[in-house]
Amino acid sequence: MQLFHNRRFSTTGCTVWVLAVALGLYVARVKAQPVQPVEPVQHEFIIKDFKTESGVILPVARITYGTYGKLNAAGDNAILLPSHYMAKFTGYGWLIGPGKALDPDKLFLISTELFGNGRSSSPSNTPAPLNGSRFPLMSVRDNVRSVHRLIKDELKINHLRAVIGFSMGAQQAFQWAVSYPDFMDRIVATAGTAKTHGHGIVRLEGQIAAITADETFKGGDYTSPPVKGLEAFAVVWTGWLYSQEWWRLERWKDNAPAGTTLAQVVEQRRKRFIPDADTNDLILQMRTWQNHNVADTPPFNGDLEAALRSIKVPVLYMPSETDLYFPLTDARYEVGFIANGVLLPIPSIWGHTAGAASNPADAKFLNENIAAFLNGKLPSR
Repeated sequence: MQLFHNRRFSTTGCTVWVLAVALGLYVARVKAQPVQPVEPVQHEFIIKDFKTESGVILPVARITYGTYGKLNAAGDNAILLPSHYMAKFTGYGWLIGPGKALDPDKLFLISTELFGNGRSSSPSNTPAPLNGSRFPLMSVRDNVRSVHRLIKDELKINHLRAVIGFSMGAQQAFQWAVSYPDFMDRIVATAGTAKTHGHGIVRLEGQIAAITADETFKGGDYTSPPVKGLEAFAVVWTGWLYSQEWWRLERWKDNAPAGTTLAQVVEQRRKRFIPDADTNDLILQMRTWQNHNVADTPPFNGDLEAALRSIKVPVLYMPSETDLYFPLTDARYEVGFIANGVLLPIPSIWGHTAGAASNPADAKFLNENIAAFLNGKLPSR
C-alpha cells in the first residue's frame, strides 16, 4: 500500500559542506582521524526502460555512485552504502578511512545515490514528458532493485559482505534484507526503520505542506524556486532534527562562532538549509521516505511482522535514543521480529544526526560497534 499517492503529489518530487554546516548529519568531526578524507571514484549506471512500482516507465534511469578501494580476487570484500535524504555518495565519510570501521585498503565500498537527489534520475534532470512534477513516485524498492542490477550486471558482484545505511539508507538496508535475503552476510541500520510509521508520515506531510502552501510552487510547475515555502520547510525540518535536550543545552554552539545567538542559528537554517536543491527533488524523496514499508514487498501483503521474520542475516539495529524522525520505540517494536537482530541504541542527545556521527562521541560509538559487528562480534553497551 502506498500512502498519500494522489496524482499531484505522487509525481512530484548537498553537498557535504551544506549538510555538515546546515544539518550536522553527514560529516563526523573526529579530531583523531586524518584531516584529508578518502576520495571515491565517481561512476554512473544506466538502465533503459526501467519500470517503476507505480507503473511508469523511465526511458533512461541513471544511478550516480562512488567506489572506494578495489574488489579482491575472490570478489568477497564488497560493502554497499546506500545514500540518505538528498545526499551524495560522499555522505559516509564518517565511517570510511584508516582507523574507522571501513578501511578502503581492505574493502571495496559502493556508495549509491537515491533517485531524486539531483544527480541520479530526478524530477530536475529528466527530460519531458517526465520532468518536474510529472516524474514518477520512486519507492525504496525501486532504488534497491536498480542498485541490485548495478551490482550484478555492471560490477559483476554476486554477494555483499554487508549493507550499511543511515536514515533512508537504513530503510534501503532493511529492504535489501527482505528483497534479497541471501545476497549479503549482514546489515547495519542507523537511525532508520523498516517501515515509516504513522507519526513519520504525518511529519513528512507537514514538511511537504510547508513547501506547497507557497503560491509560487504552482503544483510543482514553478518557474523560480518557491522561496517562502522552502524557508518554512527548512524551519519545520530543523525543529525535528535534534532532541529537545540538545536545544536546551544549546549544543548548537559547539560548531558556531563565538557570540552566535539562537535567532541567528534559526535564520541560517531558514535561508541556507539545503541550498541549490530543486523543490520537486526534495518532495520526491520525502514521498519515497513516506511510503516505505518492507511489508509491501511480495508476498507479504502488508504483514510487517512476517516481512521482518523473513530476514535471515544478522542485523545491527542502531537507533538514536533521541531521534524524533525514527523513534527508539519503533525500533524496539521492529527488532522483536528479527531473529538475528541486535538492538544497540546510540546513547546521544544529538537526535537523528547521531546516526551519521555528527559529533565525536557518536562517531566513536558507531565506528567501534560497526567494526565489531562486521568482524562477527556481538556489540554491547
